[in-house]
Amino acid sequence: MDGQERVAVVTGGAQGIGRRTAELLAERGWQVAILDVQEPAATVEAIRARGGKALGFVGDATAEAVVEDFRRVVFDRLGRTDVLVNNAGISLIRAAEETSAAEYRRVLEVNLVAPFLLARAFGQTMLEARSGSIVNVASIAGLVAVADRAAYNASKHGLVGLTRTLAAEWGGRGVRVNAVCPGWVKTEMDAADQAGGSYTDADIEGRVPMGRFARPDDVARAIAFLADDEESGFVNGHTLTVDGGWSSDGSWESVRLSKR
Repeated sequence: MDGQERVAVVTGGAQGIGRRTAELLAERGWQVAILDVQEPAATVEAIRARGGKALGFVGDATAEAVVEDFRRVVFDRLGRTDVLVNNAGISLIRAAEETSAAEYRRVLEVNLVAPFLLARAFGQTMLEARSGSIVNVASIAGLVAVADRAAYNASKHGLVGLTRTLAAEWGGRGVRVNAVCPGWVKTEMDAADQAGGSYTDADIEGRVPMGRFARPDDVARAIAFLADDEESGFVNGHTLTVDGGWSSDGSWESVRLSKR
């Protein structure tokens, strides 16, 4: 099977990590189907302008009916799915005691329930083919705690747990399941979060040993590695951190900055 025949499904592909992931996979010869609550036309047009193949769909992945409709259209139009990238997600910066039940549930629905629905829908056909790869975009907030993000942290910790569980259940049937755990990434989500005044670029750059934010391309390349059987065919149940050393460094700030 050559690269032109492979099909990848990417959620949240209208912007940020999802857009760059869709573009990179298309550059490497994958046909890409994108699902987002926002119209992903700009991503689709950018891919087609470079000679790639892409389809865009608008829908809320927390709804089972939407996921099933999307799965049906992908298979009707493209005939298969080799990779699922569960990238779509939302953030919430709020003290735990001030977080409403509705806010908490919404974050879990988008960041944890939707990836399960998509993995179940597309995973069934992967299991029948005994071949496929699922990459869940979690976060370092799925490995360590970040204050004022109870809902987000819980959802990403849960996504890491879901990744490991599916890897255990499906690995022996030909379907690999892994997660990428980015640190802070310069995207539209970061701009929206910073607009609330809870942190600055300097806060993140001072915390990361490499002294910068991740770029969408940094994360997209890690996703592409885990997606490709030739590159990572025996990697299953792994959480790949793309955080510039954030989760490895226990130094206090003066020590960390003194090493630059």
